[in-house]
Amino acid sequence: MAEQVQQSPETLAAAELLSNGAQAFADAVREADRLINNPPFEVTPAELAEGHEYLAGSIRSAIQMAFDYDVEHPVLINPTHQYARQGLDNPDAIYFNAYLTEGASYEVSGVRGTTADLSFQIMDGGYSAEGAPTSVAAFDDRSLDVAEDGSFSWTFGPELGLKKGATLIIREVYSDWMTEERGTIRIQRLDTAGVPRAPFAPAPIAKRYGVAAKLLTGRIPTWYAFPQWFTYKEPVNTLTVPASTPGGLASQFSSIGHYDLRPVDGVEQAMIVTVPACDAAPYQAIQIGSRWYVSTDYEHRQSSMTRAQSQVDEDGMIRYVIAAKNPGIANWLDTTEHPLGVTMLRWQRVARDLTADDGPRVQVVPFNEVVQHLPYFEQNKISDSDWTARIEQRQVGIARRMIS
Repeated sequence: MAEQVQQSPETLAAAELLSNGAQAFADAVREADRLINNPPFEVTPAELAEGHEYLAGSIRSAIQMAFDYDVEHPVLINPTHQYARQGLDNPDAIYFNAYLTEGASYEVSGVRGTTADLSFQIMDGGYSAEGAPTSVAAFDDRSLDVAEDGSFSWTFGPELGLKKGATLIIREVYSDWMTEERGTIRIQRLDTAGVPRAPFAPAPIAKRYGVAAKLLTGRIPTWYAFPQWFTYKEPVNTLTVPASTPGGLASQFSSIGHYDLRPVDGVEQAMIVTVPACDAAPYQAIQIGSRWYVSTDYEHRQSSMTRAQSQVDEDGMIRYVIAAKNPGIANWLDTTEHPLGVTMLRWQRVARDLTADDGPRVQVVPFNEVVQHLPYFEQNKISDSDWTARIEQRQVGIARRMIS
């Protein structure tokens, strides 16, 4: 048994300070657990288990965001992925965040990959249950001077009127998971380049626990509230005309809605979403989300699809079927045991404003009548073995790009 060592009074005081910080985060975990166990909607046992997976990812993300926080020497943090979902996260995106502050100058540089979109956004704060932050800047890499070798650099600073709490968000978005390659990207604060980071001290570490606590207990109410402002205001089983995404990018349009595909008089239901293949947007996709307002399993189930992954019919339309089981077509979107959920379509890197003609049409029909509403059903059919291969490709595609 190790001999007990008597610590100095200064070390004992530091231990108390740090323990108080850790306790604050432990209290936040208990509060977050209470919020998940008492959501503002009815859940099944399976959905509650999903909620606790969401909680675990939120704990992970809160710790990561708080302890990677560094306004003196910012780094790009990847806080949202299949193990830490939030805010109806895009299955096709790699997200990077960095904290900014007032009076500082920055350089974002890298080499452009072959992904469908690379976009940049600076927001003047974070999302909260009271509302969304304002975009200070929002654009995609078409606004950058990208060299022949793919290299680029963007320098910015006080001219943007940055304030403490501003956040840079970078999204690298795939259309073809199997062939597109992500690039490289980094951020450096220019006015602190070459300056060593401060040594460890108890007070900053204790403060980081407090920041993580606030992030955690703020995150869950925020994403309870956000869909109420937009998604659930729409009639059930409808999708909106494409419009600029609320709180999102100027170069992204979206269509949002929520569905209810519970059986009617014992008859299973399906939703058919018909949308034109849009030549004005190199990235076009659809996804399903749970009532936790997060993506569902997109790695092992086909709960999302990009245009590259979709069957486009001879008339230029893409016809998706959202249902609990596969009607035998390539464009089936699996509800993953979520008879109620949210739906979102995205178009990114758009060359023009989209209109209702670019948007989706929706039909809800009995599942056993789906074939009657698919004029190109024969061309869209898929065998069991081909479906298995399709899921394997999703698993490989996620593994190719995964960082966490």
